[in-house]
Amino acid sequence: MAELAALDDPKARAVNEKHGDDHGVNLGKLRAIAKRLKTQQDLALELWATGDTAARLLALLVCRPKAFSHDELDAMLREAVRPKVHDWLVNYVVKKSPHAEALRVLWFDDPDPVVASAGWALTIDRVAKKPEGLDLDGLLDVIEKDMKDAPPRLQWAQNHCLAQIGIEHPALRARALEIGERLEVLKDYPTPPNCTSPFAPIWINEMVRRKG
Repeated sequence: MAELAALDDPKARAVNEKHGDDHGVNLGKLRAIAKRLKTQQDLALELWATGDTAARLLALLVCRPKAFSHDELDAMLREAVRPKVHDWLVNYVVKKSPHAEALRVLWFDDPDPVVASAGWALTIDRVAKKPEGLDLDGLLDVIEKDMKDAPPRLQWAQNHCLAQIGIEHPALRARALEIGERLEVLKDYPTPPNCTSPFAPIWINEMVRRKG
């Protein structure tokens, strides 16, 4: 904890706070600490229990994803109020867990939009890698009905799902493009040069073009 505190940079903290994250540790330096520590599940649990954002990010890098129970991961996600902690927990831990599919189903319709966004993030992964058994038309129905007025984190995840369906599933591409054009979600999102806009029609067309 003392080492993490010494790495806290006020400028980095100011930038992170604009995105809802309350830490100032350079993520490259955090990864270097994790590389040195290697996998330590007991230490990860202690770091998580501190509630400190930098410590929790480090915990997610040194933990053993398959060691967590279904209920532990559910509780951790509901505690993960900081966006970066939430994202790393879903992407680095839950996706590698044997409980990923059960948690996807549990979280998908949760009344808390941040928890629901994790369910959508896991659904995006399945759309891309293992769509068998998913009702893709049903997902588009929900996106069409709810995305326009969804809270930011949930809207972002639903928009990503819309784009992923359009990219990966040619039979549904025209419908995905039409929904994106009509709802105009993230149409004016500021996008740096050489980056692809998150506006679904642009995103879909660019990724399909790259795939050739």
